[in-house]
Amino acid sequence: MLSRATIRARSTAGACLLCQWRSFSVSYQRLANKTPSPQTTKPSTPPSTPAPPPDAASRDAASAAPVSPIESLRESGPLANAPRAYGKALDTFTPTHLSRPIGMHNPPNPGENTGIDTRTLQQKRDDFVNYEKHLKKREMLKSKISRPYFRDWRNMQFHKGKTFLAPPRLFKADLSLYFPNLHGRTLAKDDAAKAADTTPLLEGHCSVVTVFSSMWAENQIRTFVSPEANPVLQSVLKQSGGRAQLVQVNIEEDAMKAWLVRLFMGSLRKKVDEDDWKRYFLVTKGITDEIRESIGLLNSKVGYTYLVDHNCRIRWAGSGDAEGDEKEGLIKGVQRILDEMTKEGVGKNYVRKTAAVPELKAEGPVAAQ
Repeated sequence: MLSRATIRARSTAGACLLCQWRSFSVSYQRLANKTPSPQTTKPSTPPSTPAPPPDAASRDAASAAPVSPIESLRESGPLANAPRAYGKALDTFTPTHLSRPIGMHNPPNPGENTGIDTRTLQQKRDDFVNYEKHLKKREMLKSKISRPYFRDWRNMQFHKGKTFLAPPRLFKADLSLYFPNLHGRTLAKDDAAKAADTTPLLEGHCSVVTVFSSMWAENQIRTFVSPEANPVLQSVLKQSGGRAQLVQVNIEEDAMKAWLVRLFMGSLRKKVDEDDWKRYFLVTKGITDEIRESIGLLNSKVGYTYLVDHNCRIRWAGSGDAEGDEKEGLIKGVQRILDEMTKEGVGKNYVRKTAAVPELKAEGPVAAQ
């Protein structure tokens, strides 16, 4: 006879076995007999053939970074291997003669390169919301920030900063490039002296233009044009009857240094003849990288001397201290341009005859006169 406890134990064991069977069972009746729902059949597409791998030239073109206009101008110019304030630092450098003309391809005009923002409010607003211009400005700021501060001083170890040697003869007039318009303040005391351009002063004259931005650079250009170092040049300038002139350009892009120069303009007037006050320029803005690359103004601590004819073309150029026969070459160049002006009848009633010069594709030297 079964007791009540035995019956209760057997019923509990049967219930546990039933739970275990339900836990381990995977073939429920309602899931096994479930009919699949109808699905829309998609048309089968034939497998696409893989695209052929790109060749090496296309891969290089796609992976190559875009070249900036300044870099392309540097690579195509005659001073591609000269040391600069940016780019790769050089361990050795030996200056060579200019093999091709330097300068701008378009003739200068008064009012250019002033560094003054003349945009209207609408134009400023349009530029502010233009993403492409933001990218260009970003690249420009990155280029300026990444430039080593002491690179120009370090490049002074190469022949006292001499960037190139002067050409032995003048470049041909029809192949020479233009000197850019520079905007600044002169030593003259009239109202027009506060905002003057170099182009109206250079047109119709044979001009020896010196560019410097430090006392070291000013001492270097004195080896070309000072009465003590080159008295023959001063004699030629005085005997030209006003057709030849000496123009000095002092570039001070630092606001504090420019303020100090303006503060001591009285002392500068004592060093320069009163007739030459209008030929001394203090330039604080407008010197772009394109201008520096075009005219060879590659080191801000070095002085540069240019011989510009009556059509604002650079016919001869020198850098650093005068060496060898560079002073004699400058004198002969001034006399040659004065003879050309006489043949062309250039006088007080000068009529400007300038045209854009196409870019030179040849890598060889240009014949000089």
